[in-house]
Amino acid sequence: LATVRPRTPALLRDLGSQLAAMDLALHGFRHPSTRRDFVWDLARAPDVIEQTRHAVPGTRQRLLDRVLVLWRGIVEPAAPQLRPQVVYNDANDHNVLVESTRTDQRISGFVDFGDLLESPLVADPAIAVAYAVLGSRSPLTAAADVVRGYHAVVPLTDEELDVLLPLALARLAVSVCLSAERRADAPDNDYLTVSEAPAWEALDRLTAVHHRLARGVIRAACGRPPAPTSPAVVEWIDRYRGTFAPVVEPDPAAVPTTILDLSVGTTEFPDADRQTGTAASVAPVFTAIAERSAAIGIGRYDEPRLIYLTDAFTGPDGEHPERRTVHLGIDLFMEAGAPVRAPLDGIVHAVRDNRAPLDYGPTVILRHEPADGPTFFTLYGHLNPDCLALTAGTAVSRSHAFARIGCFADNGHWPPHLHFQIVTDLLDRDGEFPGVAAPSEREAWLSFSPDPTVMLGLPAEVRARSEDPEALLARRRERLGPNLSVSYARPLHIVRGRGQFLYDAAGRVYLDCVNNVCHVGHAHPRVVDAATRQMAVLNTNTRYLHDNILRYAAALRALLPEPLSVCYFVNSGSEANDLALRMARAATGGQHVVVLEGAYHGHTAALIEASPYKHDGPGGVGAPAHVHSVVMPDDYRGPYRREDRDCGARYADHVARAIDVIRSREAAPAAFISETMLSCGGQIELPSGYLDLAYRAARDAGAVCIADEVQVGFGRMGTHCWGFETQGVVPDIVTLGKPIGNGHPLGAVVTTREIAHAFDTGMEYFNTYGGNPVSCAVGLAVLDVIRDERLQERAHVVGTRLKEGLAGLMASHRVVGDVRGRGLFLGIELVRDRDSREPAADEARYVVERAKDHGILLSTDGPDRNVIKIKPPLVFAEVDADRLVTVLDAVLGEDVPKSIR
Repeated sequence: LATVRPRTPALLRDLGSQLAAMDLALHGFRHPSTRRDFVWDLARAPDVIEQTRHAVPGTRQRLLDRVLVLWRGIVEPAAPQLRPQVVYNDANDHNVLVESTRTDQRISGFVDFGDLLESPLVADPAIAVAYAVLGSRSPLTAAADVVRGYHAVVPLTDEELDVLLPLALARLAVSVCLSAERRADAPDNDYLTVSEAPAWEALDRLTAVHHRLARGVIRAACGRPPAPTSPAVVEWIDRYRGTFAPVVEPDPAAVPTTILDLSVGTTEFPDADRQTGTAASVAPVFTAIAERSAAIGIGRYDEPRLIYLTDAFTGPDGEHPERRTVHLGIDLFMEAGAPVRAPLDGIVHAVRDNRAPLDYGPTVILRHEPADGPTFFTLYGHLNPDCLALTAGTAVSRSHAFARIGCFADNGHWPPHLHFQIVTDLLDRDGEFPGVAAPSEREAWLSFSPDPTVMLGLPAEVRARSEDPEALLARRRERLGPNLSVSYARPLHIVRGRGQFLYDAAGRVYLDCVNNVCHVGHAHPRVVDAATRQMAVLNTNTRYLHDNILRYAAALRALLPEPLSVCYFVNSGSEANDLALRMARAATGGQHVVVLEGAYHGHTAALIEASPYKHDGPGGVGAPAHVHSVVMPDDYRGPYRREDRDCGARYADHVARAIDVIRSREAAPAAFISETMLSCGGQIELPSGYLDLAYRAARDAGAVCIADEVQVGFGRMGTHCWGFETQGVVPDIVTLGKPIGNGHPLGAVVTTREIAHAFDTGMEYFNTYGGNPVSCAVGLAVLDVIRDERLQERAHVVGTRLKEGLAGLMASHRVVGDVRGRGLFLGIELVRDRDSREPAADEARYVVERAKDHGILLSTDGPDRNVIKIKPPLVFAEVDADRLVTVLDAVLGEDVPKSIR
């Protein structure tokens, strides 16, 4: 286990369950030799620490003090209630055997039973936790996984769960103390100190978490209430339902209220994250309340939000760093100055002005000690500063107005509201308590701050309801076609995009490295504004005159070389390619089409026929007689390699030969269609001279040359606006889609005047939505952003840096066979052997899944699905490129891809 990377949650659960199975087997075993005085007996940990801590540097003594405080405060009082038995006592990561395959990991055995002894049963999972968390950036999560697996086989008592983490910390402390002492005696024996550095790191991370919160995470993993007193508090509040005084005036239960959607994917307040902390955040909230004729707006409990933006809301630093997004209270939005009242008798526990930006501002915490119930607290945030005159210990009677709602300037820079929260355990905090939690710790924090809706007399829907992605997937399968695919083994529930980032429903952020549709960034405000403004005025078809379509056609023409001058507007790249083939056949009188192996041009029936990626793939029926596939010009894997200076000409010769075959059958070729950089083929940059010679062969036979720019156009190449420009050619027809509308359904065909005339056969061309005013306004806005934000130049600068970084991975990772592409259209081909170039499809899929675990979205492509494709929005920054390289370096160094030699 010590060398396994990564230690997946499934593997850690298996460690727990296999260890528990061994403890079951040991149950009832007795032998005199297991009752002994042994330095590694966890029950002796405090003595061992005290005897050996002299060798530990003074700067680290504080960590040992914390461990001993937890031992004396938690372990010693519980010791009589801990079940004794003979335990393995040495689930050291060097003693745990792991069997790994390309798709799975499992615990295959344990070695070294020399430390077997009689001890509390809980010592075994505690020791396993101590070593399983080494090197983990999320040690508490890793610990919970081990305990979850153990508890499923050998259920642990509440007392054992209470002491488990303090015992694990004690084991780590013993380890570092003995290592420090032995290092002085045997400085050349590396094994004696092999765990020392990661053990200190784990001690530092775990002791930084309040021990009752850490215990709560462990309890949650075992299906126990994270906050042990919470069920009693909830039961007491429910028992007195309807008896609590209103916390604000007017009473939310007696006046019209409206629930405000502040969730990650809210459409009510789409700019909330951009406005947070500014005065502009106030008006939208109160306008919404007024428009609904309500007196109070309600912000929901357990609602993930994106509005917590300062560093104070940074969450756990795991593989995928989180922010604290999940709201733990209820917000009551109303005008500043409204009275705030106590719902029941209480005592002022703390008063504090939490003045940091986006903090609570003036805050009051009341302590409640009902005669027939447990003690708990209520927290009131974003108050008027006059509440700061209150003093701790002051009695506050039910319904007493002890504070007022604060204004924007005083309350942490929020729209005026009361944040009301119930707290069952303050975790020794003074004057504040987290009002939002990280998604990974959601269950624990919701237990420490249970649902306040009953106390407030509000309906159940005030609690946000989030649907598990698995449930969404089940509904999707029920209601949508079965061959509509989703990405990733565990699909993501994505609800918002901003720039180069996507956000799931819990507010986790993902760096989008694969979505070339949102070319200028997700939800670019200028594009959104253009669509919204035009949609509010007119959206109709092209049978009426309108300036937008003419302006947009002129703007596109200005970006293209002559003689490409006539525009047709459609709704997608598929429609564009379908129309292009119709034009080619009208212009030439031919029917036959030459395409590249592995090509994909769209989803219409005609394009499936012209797309070997589809008709030669699963469910396909092969090419019809009028479609002729030629070898893909892949200068890494194909028959002609990049070392051959004439490989472009050799590949182009296959186009000429295909045309000769067509003509030999006394048929006429209509078109040669190809992407100008191959996407589904595996992110392939065409060899030098390829399109020039291929176009010549096609034109000499009377065929039309179609450049499919749906994937790579509009500056993605960095060096050029269009992919065909990198080959020094001008096609007869260009098709555009995907990035053209930044996610809006828009496509275009641009051709020559001659071909346009030939297409004018007397049959009207009409597309109901193609070229509508809204689509053209969007298209114009996209072009403006590309120009104004210099995104083509950015694609070149960032893409060059990224490609250099990716190429650098080849030196340390044999699985990387090739890095290719241009600008922000790049591919990494993974192989199991660099000589044979055997495709490493499983490894590529593994890398994509693991990158997602780090918060980076990628995908695979190519005929063998072994090419990792990278084509992010063009707002992708250098820091994003560096992060991507760093994550890939880490993932490629893990066991599955590292097994390639």
